[in-house]
Amino acid sequence: MFSCVKPYEEQNYSALKRACRCRKVLFEDPNFPATDDSLYYKGTPGPGVRWKRPKVIPDWKEQEWDPEKPDAYAGIFHFHFWRFGEWVDVVIDDRLPTVNNQLIYCHSNSPNEFWCALVEKAYAKLAGCYQALDGGNTADALVDFTGGVSEPIDLAEGDFANDEAKRNALFERMLKVHSRGGLISASIKAVTAADMEVRLACGLVKGHAYAITDVRKVRLGHGLLAFFKSEKLDMIRLRNPWGEREWNGPWSDTSEEWRKVSKSEREKMGVTVQDDGEFWMTFQDVCQYFTDIIKCRLLNTSYLSIHKTWEEARLRGAWTRHEDPWQNRSGGCINHKDTFFQNPQYIFDVKKAEDEVLISIQQRPKQSTRRDGKGENLAIGFDIYKVEENRQYRMHSLQHRAASSIYINSRSVFLRTDQRAGRYVIIPTTFEPGHTGEFLLRVFTDVPSSCRELCLDEPPRSCWSSLCGYPQLVTQVHVLGAAGLKDSPTGANSYVIIKCEGHKVHSAMQKGTSTPEYDVKGIFYRKKPGQPITVQIWNHRVLKDEFLGQVQLKADPDDLQALHTLHLRDRDSRQPSDLPGTIAVRILSSATLTAV
Repeated sequence: MFSCVKPYEEQNYSALKRACRCRKVLFEDPNFPATDDSLYYKGTPGPGVRWKRPKVIPDWKEQEWDPEKPDAYAGIFHFHFWRFGEWVDVVIDDRLPTVNNQLIYCHSNSPNEFWCALVEKAYAKLAGCYQALDGGNTADALVDFTGGVSEPIDLAEGDFANDEAKRNALFERMLKVHSRGGLISASIKAVTAADMEVRLACGLVKGHAYAITDVRKVRLGHGLLAFFKSEKLDMIRLRNPWGEREWNGPWSDTSEEWRKVSKSEREKMGVTVQDDGEFWMTFQDVCQYFTDIIKCRLLNTSYLSIHKTWEEARLRGAWTRHEDPWQNRSGGCINHKDTFFQNPQYIFDVKKAEDEVLISIQQRPKQSTRRDGKGENLAIGFDIYKVEENRQYRMHSLQHRAASSIYINSRSVFLRTDQRAGRYVIIPTTFEPGHTGEFLLRVFTDVPSSCRELCLDEPPRSCWSSLCGYPQLVTQVHVLGAAGLKDSPTGANSYVIIKCEGHKVHSAMQKGTSTPEYDVKGIFYRKKPGQPITVQIWNHRVLKDEFLGQVQLKADPDDLQALHTLHLRDRDSRQPSDLPGTIAVRILSSATLTAV
């Protein structure tokens, strides 16, 4: 996982630690000094901030404090964070900001435990200063700490509290994420600044990112009867980051509901009666009282794993401005139709009949500084279009939009979608045109997706073009379906082949029907416009596939009838005879090669 970790700001932990030991001094980080610049990017600091070194250190590998070897301690620590597609190693010293001898930021309930304050300092260094962490995005933080992908879920908008089927499906997904080491948090949206940290009558606090520390189906009842009855309740354990103030509703620490659960089951769940900030709720109550859940999935890409593995495609790109529209790559979202297709475009294939596809786009983080203030994220998102099976060049006109992410000024945007077999184009964009920045695109599928960037707008001209000819027309053929095919007792297992100038496009097979829906497209750059395009339908057989009929399409730009319903013909062009069935075809042709 950490085999390719890069030192942050060229600071090598081992070398720095060795140098401090040789000189018998404690490390003082010149890149993140114990000054106000490390605390704030704007405003004036509060009075009395002192940076102090702790006298007790976490017991963790070589960073530990060894009471028998006090001289070995060098006051230096390092932590790994996932940043824009790579793990970085952040070095810090152990000087922590205090007021009145108390840590002013993250701290443990135990007075001699400092690991959380040290992790926070490393994360603040990565962000630019401590103030940059205030009001940060939980989804982004989970990605930074794990290298996973974060999926935000709006419980209120999805009406999960009242939709039992959706709620059950979400719980099963959360159970899977939790069991595989993922991180999950829940929160209640604070709409205004006055709402922040307001405690509700139920004991929950607005604006807090509650950690979900357990997800389980709890067995109700006592003894053997409970075992055979097998009545279970979907339950979630949460923890308030303050380490106190808990939920006081059903299944809270002292509620009567716990009598429904056996002592052994309670012990297995680790139920305690103390105000430690950790408590249980039914998942229905979670959906009722919380507004948002964030799931951070750790996606397994190891070929050696016994668990489900994902194929990951990782590509870096950028939104860039240029005077020439053909070179501009900052076109804005679909609202800006004149420039939308100027954005970067990426193509990928779904090779299974249907597959779950996970897509994440992350913009390069902007570090906060005293001079520039907090780095603001661009509002970003992406659309996914189902395109022709053989597309190799950039899209220039709208096709079927298969899925779309939200647009938000978050560092990363995630989408989970189920898609049928075929070829797709992802267009990542900023919300407004003209905005520039770098991004990282990650696409996860069950089998390799061959994801790559589309760079060319049309077939390139070469020195052979004058000899071999250059395309004069571009034609898109969309075969929608067929009707009345030659039938058999079980129905036809038919598929389509579109042929043009030596190139072919195959559809997926439609089993057991005489009225198949193919929904397959092909795009052809034609050097011989006078030569027709052939569309054939075949029936799959065990020994030899059976020809069911074909149509030939002139497909010139003057043919303004976009949708054709044509009778199938035999292959003998000298005596064309109708065969059973018709085929529905939509055609788009243009002499401008960048029209489709």
